[in-house]
Amino acid sequence: MSDPRHVRTARLWLDEPVADDAADLFAIHADPASWRHFPSGLVTDPAAGTTMVGASVRRFDRDGLAYWSVRDEAGGPVVGRGGCAVPDEALDADATGRSWWNLYYRFDQRVLGRGYATEMGEAALDAARAVAPGRPVLAYLVEHNVASRRTAERLGMRLVWRGPDAGNPDPDVVRLVFLDRDPDEVLVAALAAEGMPAAHLVV
Repeated sequence: MSDPRHVRTARLWLDEPVADDAADLFAIHADPASWRHFPSGLVTDPAAGTTMVGASVRRFDRDGLAYWSVRDEAGGPVVGRGGCAVPDEALDADATGRSWWNLYYRFDQRVLGRGYATEMGEAALDAARAVAPGRPVLAYLVEHNVASRRTAERLGMRLVWRGPDAGNPDPDVVRLVFLDRDPDEVLVAALAAEGMPAAHLVV
């Protein structure tokens, strides 16, 4: 992969976000339909689009990879946001053992059902392994989001943790964690530090 900031798949253009993407990114994340499985995640601040752009630019500079703006035609509107990025709380792998890639995908409701999340996810996993192959890739899902779970499974990721979704206003929601490899002791400790104790590991 020559340039992780700009990746082309069969149908998608995956690019480092630019300022002009902010409005589309906000619109996707402000649509209640895209949060029906996690209503408390709804984005309501119009400045959030600009924040997303800035976060991706900063992380591309820092880590070599971050979330892309996704298009399905050259120069067209943004139809999704996704990819692999290192969460800010997982920065220092050497000191804490908590550094990982987070795989994320969210798309405009009008393009759902086309397989874009899987296509983008395959490119994201390839990019993560090219940039930092030793860093695991995690995907956090809620159990009742069946479509998201199927995407993770199609990408070859395995379920490694199932338990309460700490901090979710709905106490009945179950959190799933998928991983692109077998978890080691360092990653188990990282999950515990994030409020996901080993008692809920799926073996």
